[in-house]
Amino acid sequence: MMRILFLTDNFVPESNAPAIRTFEHAKRWVERGADVTILTGAPNFPSGITFPGYRNALWQSEVIDGIKIVRVWTFMVPNHGVTLRLLDFLSFMISSLIVGLFLKKPDIIVGTSPQFFTVVSAWILAKCKRCPFIFEIRDIWPDSVFAVNLKVAGCLVSLASRTATFLYRQADGIIVVTKATLEFLVSRGIDPVKIFLIPNGVNLRRFEGACEKDDKLAESLGISGKFVIGYIGTHGMAHGLEALVEAARAAEGKEEFSDLYFITVGSGACFEDLKRQAIGLSNFSMIGQIKHDDIFRYWGMLDATVIHLRDAPLFRTVIPSKLFEAMAAGVPVLHGVRGESEGIVESKKIGISFTPQDPVSLLKAVREIRSHEGYGQLKNNCLESAKDYDREIFADTMLACFEELKAKNV
Repeated sequence: MMRILFLTDNFVPESNAPAIRTFEHAKRWVERGADVTILTGAPNFPSGITFPGYRNALWQSEVIDGIKIVRVWTFMVPNHGVTLRLLDFLSFMISSLIVGLFLKKPDIIVGTSPQFFTVVSAWILAKCKRCPFIFEIRDIWPDSVFAVNLKVAGCLVSLASRTATFLYRQADGIIVVTKATLEFLVSRGIDPVKIFLIPNGVNLRRFEGACEKDDKLAESLGISGKFVIGYIGTHGMAHGLEALVEAARAAEGKEEFSDLYFITVGSGACFEDLKRQAIGLSNFSMIGQIKHDDIFRYWGMLDATVIHLRDAPLFRTVIPSKLFEAMAAGVPVLHGVRGESEGIVESKKIGISFTPQDPVSLLKAVREIRSHEGYGQLKNNCLESAKDYDREIFADTMLACFEELKAKNV
């Protein structure tokens, strides 16, 4: 039996993309006979407030769907700012390291980014327990700090960059989610033999038949009969959702857009700022944070979804996980991300691309997708394309990578 210890800052019942990816992978590994322990903190993302039923204790444990979860104390803060969040990251590194030393020896230890303090703990634990260390890279950090224009002291960024490179070299295996990240690592002199590409994907079983239109929900939101454009996900600094607000403002009051309505679902560092910017708009609503199991009702409300990141070079290496959720929900995409992600949208013919951070370009794409003579085909293309990104298959592939690394270490 494969024994896996997986360190991650986020895990269910948190509902952001990292938490869901790790949960769905771990659940599949358990189904395949693995013994999986998740080392994480008490759920608090993005508010920094502990979820009901949990406490911020030094050590607490639970089991969800056969996954053993050990939660440790962290310095909790909302998901915005720099200094306090660094204290949050550091506190998890220290707490997870202390508690991890008392856990049973696994066959492999995995640490997941974007922030690598989690991975530092995973590396030290792997050294202490003499087992393979795997670094999962979902975002390149600290490069992503620059991409959202955070002011960080140059010496700290330089130290962080050197630490990241050290961890890349120390890892027995590296999991990446995009080809661009793989190429980045190779350019930094990392041996490509130890790099495994495991893309983001979607749990097709969860989406199957779950995104039917809910007329009662549409009526309660006042969007019955509207062509609904939605954004579902984190409202963070990287996402540049000001463009969505400005597109709604430009469409308001115009006859050709009289049936158009914009909604966002989720929360994050920029939620309150965006809410203030949208005051007075009659064609724009912000739903806020919802339970993960309710997300399918909102996917069912959308005629098209916006996927957007700021126009920064780093984000050309990113493929947002919500792209695969849109496919599984059968919702055509208005896509404002350059690079590898844009190539998927165009090759799979599942939506229309627009220029990131450009409300005029976004509104043009809205006009195009609404009047698209092949709109029904776009929906079908989404559903068919989702089959190429089945998360259960990717989880099996990752488990095979773990087995390979375990065998090398025997």
